[in-house]
Amino acid sequence: MNSVAHAARLGLTRGWIEFKQQLTSVQDMGFTVVSTGAFIAVLYFQRDATLPGTDFSLSAATLPSLLGLLILVNALIGAVGSLSIEREDGTLLRAKAMPQGMIGYLVGRIVMLSASTIASLIILLVAGLFLVPGLAATDLGGWLTVAWITVLGLLSSLPIGAIIGSLSNSPQAAPGMTMLGVGGLTAISGIFYPITALAGWLQGLAHVFPLYWLGLGMRSALLPDAAAAAEIGGSWRPVETTLVLLAWAVAGLVLAPPILRRMARRESGSLMEQRRHRAMQRIG
Repeated sequence: MNSVAHAARLGLTRGWIEFKQQLTSVQDMGFTVVSTGAFIAVLYFQRDATLPGTDFSLSAATLPSLLGLLILVNALIGAVGSLSIEREDGTLLRAKAMPQGMIGYLVGRIVMLSASTIASLIILLVAGLFLVPGLAATDLGGWLTVAWITVLGLLSSLPIGAIIGSLSNSPQAAPGMTMLGVGGLTAISGIFYPITALAGWLQGLAHVFPLYWLGLGMRSALLPDAAAAAEIGGSWRPVETTLVLLAWAVAGLVLAPPILRRMARRESGSLMEQRRHRAMQRIG
């Protein structure tokens, strides 16, 4: 077995072990629990409401978009946050010292964050079975589309998070700034209202990023065909959805390893100590 394959295998094992450990840690699960709980609360308060002028459940219209948003939030913010913490505590320095250590590190992050995100999606879907009318009637094709969009969403979000975390000059500020960016994208990506209500240039901007396509893909899986009338062009555009998410996934997976390696080469014990000293001064 060559060194890259061996590092990837160790990363798979490490990622799964860390996911199981995360389940027993209240601190590690804090963000995941809060984000998933917030989305369930949205469904709860919408459970008896309908879309204005129709008898279609508001929670049924919102759930698919929330699934797409949950993937991006947990995967992207999780990757940025993990990388920021592990630059501070020396994990990256230790990974850097191992043969192909950054490959193993990246694989481990992807496995752990993917498992955590999928667990959150399952919890949200289980809650949806009780709060969203008609969800249980979704056919096999719909659930397969949910699975496919989830995989593409993870592959397109996790490497981006690793890149953002690697390029950030301020590990402490990176998660907060990324969350602000996600909030801005949420506002223009048709998550809580039809994107067709926005100005054309905002629609075009939303099309560049994965979040719009994640929401569209999930809506195509879980909403009736007639609901496509509220989308751009009156279509779910499955081919475009797949191609855009694949493009982001390929770009991220190609760029993330060399950027991580470049960042790791710049890391040193002295730089890590300087960051700790600045952090202690802020606390003091």
